Amino acid sequence: MPILPIDTGRYGTPEMLEVFQEENRIQKLLDVEAALAWAHCEVGNIPRKDAEKIARMASLRYVKIARVRAIENEIKHDVAALVRTLSEACGGSGAYVHLGATSYDIVDTANALQLKEAVEIIEKRLACLRRILQDKTGKYKSTIMMGRTHGQHALPITLGFKFAVWTCEVSRQLQRLHECKDRVLVGKMSGAVGTQAGLGEHAVQIQELVMKRLGIQAAEISTQIVQRDRYAELICFLAMVAASMENYATEIRELQRPEIGELFEAFESEKQVGSSTMPHKRNPETCERVCGIARIVRSLVAPSLENIVTWHERDLTQSSAERFIFPEACILTDYLVELMIDILLNLQVDEKQMLKNISLTQGRIMSECVMMTLTHKGVNRQEAHELLRKLTLKSENEKKPFKQVLIEDEFVRKKLTEKEIDEALDPKNYLGTAVKQAEQFAQTSTP
Repeated sequence: MPILPIDTGRYGTPEMLEVFQEENRIQKLLDVEAALAWAHCEVGNIPRKDAEKIARMASLRYVKIARVRAIENEIKHDVAALVRTLSEACGGSGAYVHLGATSYDIVDTANALQLKEAVEIIEKRLACLRRILQDKTGKYKSTIMMGRTHGQHALPITLGFKFAVWTCEVSRQLQRLHECKDRVLVGKMSGAVGTQAGLGEHAVQIQELVMKRLGIQAAEISTQIVQRDRYAELICFLAMVAASMENYATEIRELQRPEIGELFEAFESEKQVGSSTMPHKRNPETCERVCGIARIVRSLVAPSLENIVTWHERDLTQSSAERFIFPEACILTDYLVELMIDILLNLQVDEKQMLKNISLTQGRIMSECVMMTLTHKGVNRQEAHELLRKLTLKSENEKKPFKQVLIEDEFVRKKLTEKEIDEALDPKNYLGTAVKQAEQFAQTSTP
């Protein structure tokens, strides 16, 4: 009976779950064994008919997982159990299975094959998210809303500007993924301790042939295992993606609060239940799920970094940890990006509430604009800042509109006309390059 929520089907996309099914992993191991036999044949180490037999039998059609497990229970070694099962299926040709290889030639090369599939899915998912963010950037490029710092009203921005920032962040994640693939997705065929002694005089060529057949690169050099800094880099990258998804989800959660009410994740009004006891609740459940799962992904960084540490040319401390780390990190990160895609596609925007929130401070959010307007009239910037600081406090303490306080101030009245004050207090006049920046990222071409 399934235990973990990934196994129950609660979390994960069908595409990524398939990558980490036990059947796919075993088949990847068999693919490496088949490639090794073929490479031996190419350099003249084994007869072609035997290599072809091994390649033909290196399939779950002939190598049964139940048999592999039965042998493993007896001999306590998973790869050796796979090798024996494949050898049994190959008959006389089984004598050439696993020739010159060590277990982690097979495991680490299979890791690369699995992770390659996983990375391709995540890359496509991130590209999809970026396109959606670009669309939102263009759609809302001029939609004015309150910019906030320290949780307080700061200056007006546009919703498109906010989405443009997210678009650029996702673009950087895609760039990071592209750059790390060559370092992470590598296999090896270097034998015990990495010297390739067991592979004979054609060892270098055998490794090249194996990797060419499998469609991946070989590690430049390795010990008995591929060095784990490679995998740590990937897990750290996935943790960064997860953190980005949590960043967006947290912002939407904040803006969905009734006190703000500007953005809302979708809610199926016909059937969806927000609370088991409070009928009125409309919780940002999906965004909260993103935030919770992102914490799990980030927690996998620590063991992936610890896995870099190895006794001499190898030990087995990485193995058990990676059986959790690889599938969890890839499945959950992919799922987070898919959730964010759905959230953004169905995001609800209340533009009227955004305008209403801008007016909450009775115009005080435009104090910088008034200050800069005064400096253009020759007022010392520091003096203007101190004056506006006092006037905003007066407006707040006396509950007076900021415009009224400005007009009542003798110094301001001498420097600015009422029309100039009105222009300085209009949020549309103080967006800087926000709209232009949003347009830039909405139009940026994507691969």
